[in-house]
Parts: sequence; structure tokens; C-alpha cells
Amino acid sequence: MLYFRMLLMMGVSLFTVRVVLDTLGIVDYGLYNVVGGVVTMFSFISGTMASASQRFFAFEIGRKDYDQLKKTFSITMTIYFMIAVIILLLAETLGLWFLNNKMTIPPERMEASHWVYQFSILSFMMTMFTIPYNASIIAHEKMNVYAWVSIIEVSLKLLIVYLLILFSFDKLKLYAVLMFAVTTIITFIYRTYSKRKFQECRYSFYWHNPLFLEIVGFSGWNLWGALASIIKNQGINILLNVFFNPIVNAARGIAYQVNGAIYQFVNNFTTAVNPQITKYYAAGEKKQMFNLVFRSSKFSYFLLFIISMPLLLETNFILSIWLKQVPEFTILFTRLVIINGLVDSISSSLITSALATGKIKKYQMVVGGTMLLNLPVSYLFLKLGFASEVTMYIAIIIAVVNLFFRLFMLKSMIQFPLKYFISEVLIKIVSSSLLAYIIPFWLTIKMTDNFQRFAIVFLCGLFTSAIAIYITGLSSNDRMFFQRILREKINIRSHFKRQ
Repeated sequence: MLYFRMLLMMGVSLFTVRVVLDTLGIVDYGLYNVVGGVVTMFSFISGTMASASQRFFAFEIGRKDYDQLKKTFSITMTIYFMIAVIILLLAETLGLWFLNNKMTIPPERMEASHWVYQFSILSFMMTMFTIPYNASIIAHEKMNVYAWVSIIEVSLKLLIVYLLILFSFDKLKLYAVLMFAVTTIITFIYRTYSKRKFQECRYSFYWHNPLFLEIVGFSGWNLWGALASIIKNQGINILLNVFFNPIVNAARGIAYQVNGAIYQFVNNFTTAVNPQITKYYAAGEKKQMFNLVFRSSKFSYFLLFIISMPLLLETNFILSIWLKQVPEFTILFTRLVIINGLVDSISSSLITSALATGKIKKYQMVVGGTMLLNLPVSYLFLKLGFASEVTMYIAIIIAVVNLFFRLFMLKSMIQFPLKYFISEVLIKIVSSSLLAYIIPFWLTIKMTDNFQRFAIVFLCGLFTSAIAIYITGLSSNDRMFFQRILREKINIRSHFKRQ
């Protein structure tokens, strides 16, 4: 269900970006990304609470303590209300001041930018109260529901594309209003389902100081990591707007749309895996937890690697076919964002392992502190006159450093087998990647840039990736696992034919 969701979301996402970019124009599209990004900077608080909610819900389910689960849900909702008030005040004061005084916005588009900003705030407020319900669905591993609601969401976003073309109202204002409408509908669906299916999702006021302090303490340090992640993404986006212009923001926005579409492969996998990691830890089954972390880190990378290869090698051809107008810097930004995503894909299960312990103070100080360096280091290089893409090179270097920091931190936190992870995951990932790229890369050098080369590189990339991953990327246990699955599929198919 998650992969069916992913394929639909990826197709709709890529199509809507093409039409929305053409309908809004490069400048308005860049403005939507950067102005909406100001609101997103405040949303790191709700994102932190989302991680905390999923962790605490899955932990109590792992312990089978459903009475405590209901109490945890209720106090989480109370905390969310408190946070909502704080964020609204910050957004309407500090955020509004920054929008009016510090951002590079054409004077004639300032009114439309205010529409985007206000409706982005409303969308964010709606989304924030959805997160505990969404977290319950994921913690209970009801991935089919999560998938169906996501499919409804992308279908509504596809409708937005049609309405943008149909109406003559200011396109940027209309886009902001319609995106808010979609968020409102999805919020209603999530809350209605969760209240009907899960007993703990029926809110009643509950207050317990030790539980409150535990959740807030966990969230407080997780907030540090979430803040670093937001600064890395939206903070850099705003920084580029200050130093350059909305066209650079449009290029970066398209690059992240592409990365977000293909990263759904990884998100689907980790969404299904992460609750199990937390439950294994809660049950004290560390061996099973480590095995799951090794496989999920490796498979997350390989899933993204297979999809990203043709995009990295044929970026120019794909973007020229996909978009009617390709903003300057888009090709390079897209390649660098995908490389950064490949590095980050290895870390998803490692992050979940750290969060599962609940003791994340030192972990977040080190990892979050390192990630925060993205903004000051990028500012320094831009101030020295470097080109806009230097921000992406810095992000990639910091992502690699943080990967190793996570591994060293986990070794001290949960006796994580560091050497085994390096030999069984990292070395296998690097060796299989290099082996898979040799022939497709050689083809791009020798052949003329056209559809024939794209088709050959794409097919060759799939073949070399599959061979390289199977031979050098998988362990003997992994190969036995896939062989067993393949035999089962063949036996099932043979059975139905005989029927």
C-alpha cells in the first residue's frame, strides 16, 4: 500500500510542479517556496512533538500498556495546544517583521506574499493538531490507512492544478488558499478515523507532572535536532533569497521537489520499519533491533540509489522534458540535493534507534550542533563571494560528518556494533555504488544527449545496480532472504495457474 501510494504521489508531484511552475511563473514559484519557508521555520516545534509522539506511542504499545498510552495521548494534545499559541504569536510578530523587512520580494508581489504567509500559518496550525492522530496510525502500523489518506491528498493537489488553470484570480493567492483547503480536508479525515478506531485518541484533559516533564524533556532535546534540520533547509533557502533572488529559490525548490518525490521510496520503507525498532528496544530485544537497523539502513540507501542513478546522470535531459522552463542553477542543485539525500538515507534508522532510548541529550547536542553549522558556514562562504551552490557542498560534507557522529554516539548509548555496521553496511554501500556506476557513466560520455541515450542509460543502470547490489551490497543472509521470497512468489504464481 505504501509503495502504491508512493508511485501515485511521485507522479502527481512531478506533474504538478511542472504545471504550477508554468502557471505561477519562476518568480512567484520562488516566492511561494521562500515565503512558505518562513512559516516552516516555526513548524520545527510541531515536528519535534511528532517524533516524540510516535516514540512514546510505539514504546507503550511495545510494553502493551494501553492505559498509559491513553494518558500519553491526552497530555500530548494538551502540550500541542500550548505550542500552537506560542507559534501563532511568533509567526505574527517576528515572522511578519522578517517578511516585510528582510526578504527580497518585488514590491508588486508583496500583497500576494502576505496571502501566502497567512494561509501558510493557517495550514500549519491545521497540520499540527493532526500529528498526534497521524502518529497513532503509524505506531499501530496501520499503513494501509496512512497510504489511502495520502492518495486522497495527492488527488486533491492534482485538482488544484486544474483549478489554477480554470480561474483567472491571482494565481499565487489562489494557490495558497487551495493548499490550505487541502490541509483542512486531510486533517478532518485523520482525526475522524483515529477517534473511531483507537481508544486512546479520544481526548480528555489529563495532567501528570512526571509524564509532562518526560515528554517535554525528550522533546526539548529533540527540538534542538529539529531546529538544526529546519535551519539546514529553510534557513538556507532564506539566506539564498537575501544574497541572490527568487529565481535561485525556484531552482532550489524544484531540486527539493525532485528529491522529495524519489525520497518517498525511502520514507515508505522507514515509516513501516521505525515503529518496530522502537518496539524491539522497549521489549529489550536488542539483537533483533540491530539486525533491523542494519538492513533498513542498507535497503533505504539502495532504494534511493536505484531511482536516483538516471536522475544524476541524465539530469539535463529529464528536466528539459519535464519542465517547460528550467530556471538557472536547477540542474546542479538537483544533483547535489540527491547526493545529500543518499547520505541522509543511511541515517534514518540510526536516528530512530537513538530516539527509542529516550536519553538523547548528549546525542542531540553533538549531532544537532554539527548540523546547525550549515547556516553560519554557508553565510561565511556566501559573504566571501562564493556561488549559491556552495551551500549544498557544505550540507553534503556536514551530512557525512554527522553520519559518523551518530554511529559513535549509538555505540556509547546502546552498545551499537560500530565496526560491524561499517563493514556490513557502509563498505558494501560504497563498493556496490562505484561498481554500478562504471558502465552507465561511460555511456553518458560516449553517446549524444538524446532520448536514445537516456533509455539505454536508464536500462543499463537498473541492470548494473541490481547486479552490483546483489553481489557486493547484500550479505549471504540477505541473499538467502531474497531467494526465499522469489521462490515463494514463483510457487504462488504456479499454484494460481494450476487453478
